Amino acid sequence: MNQDLTKGPVMGSMLRFAVPMILGNLLQQCYNIADTLIVGRFLGANALAAVGSAFTLMTFLTSILLGLCMGSGALFSIRFGQRDEAGLREDACAAFALIAGLTLVLNCLVFACLDGFRVFLRVPDEVWGLLRAYLAVVFLGIAATFLYNYFACFLRAVGNSVTPLLFLALSAGLNIALDLWFVIGLGWGAAGAAGATVIAQYVSGVGIAAYALARYPVLRSGLRRRALRWSRVREIAGFSLLTCVQQSVMNLGILLVQGLVNSFGPTVMAAFAAAVKIDAFAYMPVQDFGNAFSTFIAQNYGAKREERIRAGLRGAVCAALLFCFAVSAAVWVFARPLMELFVDAGETAIIAEGVRYLHIEGAFYCGIGCLFLLYGLYRALGRPGMSVVLTVFSLGTRVALAYALSAVPAIGVTGIWWAVPIGWFLADTVGIGYYLLRKDRLFQ
Repeated sequence: MNQDLTKGPVMGSMLRFAVPMILGNLLQQCYNIADTLIVGRFLGANALAAVGSAFTLMTFLTSILLGLCMGSGALFSIRFGQRDEAGLREDACAAFALIAGLTLVLNCLVFACLDGFRVFLRVPDEVWGLLRAYLAVVFLGIAATFLYNYFACFLRAVGNSVTPLLFLALSAGLNIALDLWFVIGLGWGAAGAAGATVIAQYVSGVGIAAYALARYPVLRSGLRRRALRWSRVREIAGFSLLTCVQQSVMNLGILLVQGLVNSFGPTVMAAFAAAVKIDAFAYMPVQDFGNAFSTFIAQNYGAKREERIRAGLRGAVCAALLFCFAVSAAVWVFARPLMELFVDAGETAIIAEGVRYLHIEGAFYCGIGCLFLLYGLYRALGRPGMSVVLTVFSLGTRVALAYALSAVPAIGVTGIWWAVPIGWFLADTVGIGYYLLRKDRLFQ
């Protein structure tokens, strides 16, 4: 199942590697989409608002771990391209020790701060009880998120993007089945939806860990104590810290926007919860294509294949833009029926606000498509600091404009929706400008 991305047709290699990643992460979205759809249909608007706020919070918290895994994965890809087995083994051990330790700390902190999230997220009284019950259960899945993302990033770094897909397919199906059983059959409410997600996460996390350790001796030997080198831990920390910061800043901005959305009440919260799921599902393929593109660039950067990198960059931009234009058109046309999948047709105010969100965001997916490619490019070339800069431009603009525009009575909540694409395009301008100025030195 391993694929060497330094050989073969450029776009053919990249797409064969990307498709399982795209399918896998679409399935991963099914975790929260299943929760949102079932909760919205069977538990009502307040429960839907609670699950939506929990999703944003969990995305922020787990982005810390995901950023470290992604940064480590880029370094794994470079070692694989260099054919440095010893370096790969020691990097794998160092990354596991570092991220596992941070996972433990993070898990303790979130339970200690559980009640503080109410103030930070500006949660209305009628939603907080449901949200707290959901969070108290779903926080138990943070360790499973670490296991899955660490081993999935390792497998993708060595060219295996199929196995993560298979484990996600299994756990996504389990999640949906358990959602229906716990929420509808047993009547456990929002906490039941959280329990279904956590069980499914552990199936995928433990399963992929067992497979990777059994299948790859370099990984198995790397996780033994004697393979731990503190110099490698420092290297992993230096390489992945900025990727972690980039992911965290990005999702912190989204969390701040969630708090602003919550201040407009349960109707807007419910509309946002449903529309964001549609939004994420729509552009998730181009995000995963950006991650596959990053692995392609990193392997070829390690192998010093500059012309192949340039060819891959040209092809990736064309493919991403074509996809984004097609998805934008589909979301614009089908915005209302998509909202009605999550919300009863009688909830006209929620549906109307969700449709307005999708008509604004959905028209500009090309902006975030380019941004994902820029993130992947700079991460693979060992310049994660540039990804942080782009995130600050994108999310800083989004948060500042969202708060400023929504405070104008004539604009209101619509200002939050418009702030997003403006942030995307500002970051694209900065990222492309930097590439044009430095392209002769980037690949050296």
